[in-house]
Amino acid sequence: MSETHGTENTDTDDTDAHNIDADADANANANANANANAETETDNTETLSNLLRENRRFPPPPELADQANVTESAYATADADREAFWAAQAARLHWDQPWTQILDWSDKPFARWFVGGTLNAAHNCVDRHVEAGNGDRVAIHFEGEPGDSRSLTYAELKTEVCKAANALTSLGIAAGDRVAIYMPMIPETAVAMLACARIGAVHSVCFAAFSPEALRGRIEDAGARLLITADGYHRRGSVVNLKANADEAAGASPSIEKVLVVRRTGHEVAWDDARDVWWHDLVDSQSGEHTAVGLDAEHPLFILYTSGTTGKPKGILHTTGGYLTQASYTHHAVFDLKPETDVYWCTADVGWVTGHSYIVYGPLSNGATEVMYEGTPDTPHQGRFWEIVQKYKVTLLYTAPTAIRTFMKWGSALPAKFDLSSLRLLGSVGEPINPEAWIWYRENIGGGRTPVVDTWWQTETGAIMISPLPGVTEAKPGSAMRPLPGISATVVDKGGTPVPNGGGGYLVLDKPWPSMLRGIWGDPKRFVDTYWSRFAEQGYYFAGDGAKKDEDGDLWLLGRVDDIMLVSGHNISTTEVESALVSHPSVAEAAVVGAKDETTGQRIVAFVILRGGNEEHAELEETLREHVTKAIGPIAKPRQIIVVPELPKTRSGKIMRRLLRDVAEDRAIGDTTTLADSAVMELISAKLPHAEEE
Repeated sequence: MSETHGTENTDTDDTDAHNIDADADANANANANANANAETETDNTETLSNLLRENRRFPPPPELADQANVTESAYATADADREAFWAAQAARLHWDQPWTQILDWSDKPFARWFVGGTLNAAHNCVDRHVEAGNGDRVAIHFEGEPGDSRSLTYAELKTEVCKAANALTSLGIAAGDRVAIYMPMIPETAVAMLACARIGAVHSVCFAAFSPEALRGRIEDAGARLLITADGYHRRGSVVNLKANADEAAGASPSIEKVLVVRRTGHEVAWDDARDVWWHDLVDSQSGEHTAVGLDAEHPLFILYTSGTTGKPKGILHTTGGYLTQASYTHHAVFDLKPETDVYWCTADVGWVTGHSYIVYGPLSNGATEVMYEGTPDTPHQGRFWEIVQKYKVTLLYTAPTAIRTFMKWGSALPAKFDLSSLRLLGSVGEPINPEAWIWYRENIGGGRTPVVDTWWQTETGAIMISPLPGVTEAKPGSAMRPLPGISATVVDKGGTPVPNGGGGYLVLDKPWPSMLRGIWGDPKRFVDTYWSRFAEQGYYFAGDGAKKDEDGDLWLLGRVDDIMLVSGHNISTTEVESALVSHPSVAEAAVVGAKDETTGQRIVAFVILRGGNEEHAELEETLREHVTKAIGPIAKPRQIIVVPELPKTRSGKIMRRLLRDVAEDRAIGDTTTLADSAVMELISAKLPHAEEE
């Protein structure tokens, strides 16, 4: 998802998809920099055209194109009748009762899709595959960080989901009730989500690395009655006591009646006999039979919280029919899934929207065999991901640019030690991917032969919106290319007028789509103000991303508009400068921020990690500055380049640029509780004397 392409789009959240979870409250009352940026957007197209000069092209492999799930004709079919196109995709699912109206857009911006139709998401993800005779197909290969593994077939998954649904019912949970899920990457997490969907309960998943306070806030806002958690999970060789965090949050949440606990690690945990229930005691004793009930297409399926600028998380609401239609179709189309032969692996966490759409609902609705991994890419060694690809013969891999750039830093010799020949398609999600990382990914992981699908979407969009089609698109490294069939997106200037090819501005969605969010839980006004007020006259959805159209009209995501720097009256995208820096052979990864400057408005400060074997030397800063000048132009030359051993990232891999802005502007470092490694900021601060010598 180019930034995210999917994940909470704030510094405390994940990066699951090109700006997945857009933190767009800022759009309701844009700050001075954003306004100034908008006013000068047409002044610097030539200055900032480095991405537009990307001349490398990669057509689909002929054998993939010949057998592709979706071909070029899909664009024309969708353009001719968008609603009929989406009705055809909805028909890929099992409906208990047909819809009477495809789209009701009369109460804008509150959409209703497949009005009157009923279906059950869990039935579509599990039962129908068993009924079709595919019960013996593996649904989930689970790989634990310590090396333990197990596989669940669709028949076994159906039994587990039915047992869990019966267990939830025995606890008094019914359709419409909210259930909080605070779980690691284990199969029971997917089972819990599907069990909620089966009985019509609304699940709200909270990323397992979030604090007790973050969990409490989400429980309180949703009014959850039940919390499902685990005793703990494995991370970098240690056990994380998840139950202790859950206890703290549950103890401060009056709405929680019971806490259902999965035993994962087996370590001793505190226990409240009046409240806590072991999963294995309750679920395992239930019947493996349960009849899924058809629910209205607009029945709430889940709430997923993204952070907001006001400090109060936004509960993004997705409903059943439209969401499942688009998640299922886009997984089928973008990854060209052949369920009989493919093994699919999305490396995101289920706590983010990428995990919802492309670990649970998309793949399982298509009958996929997938991998679920508990741990980190560097435990017990830095080749862990490639070991897993080799073990399960993964064919489709979906991961984040931050991970790819980390692999680049570790060197190409690592993946070369493993047999990656099973891979036939690679995906990117989470933020804009720079061209050099795209090329490295294709060459070193894909063997120079696999298509790379760079996807843009958000928590709010629910599913992929912009992406190459692997059997159709002649891909350009770093570009998400064009909207998928049935999706309408454009780039507009500050007045809402579409820009011509070669221009840049704000990325907007100008027509409704099936998996669109249906609101912010309990706050319809905030929903309208956040996403629909910036271009209210035109009726456009805008969640904060900037983009450019190249001369062919293909789209290049530039990240959030508040990641656009205003230097001497010119808009400069942090993504573009980072891309230029990483294209230098010495640089493995870069993060760029704009710091206040009395003369130029903002100055560009770059933090770079060097590739292995490149020793830091005095001339490197000037070399890199000149490299950026050559790639983009003198206006984009960083004022400072600081070589650092690591960048501040969340556990999901998102770079926390606000902390880097604190460093660049010599402010007190803000909250670091969501960092994967809190010592990183001390290491960066230790480098500052070098940066001040200029």
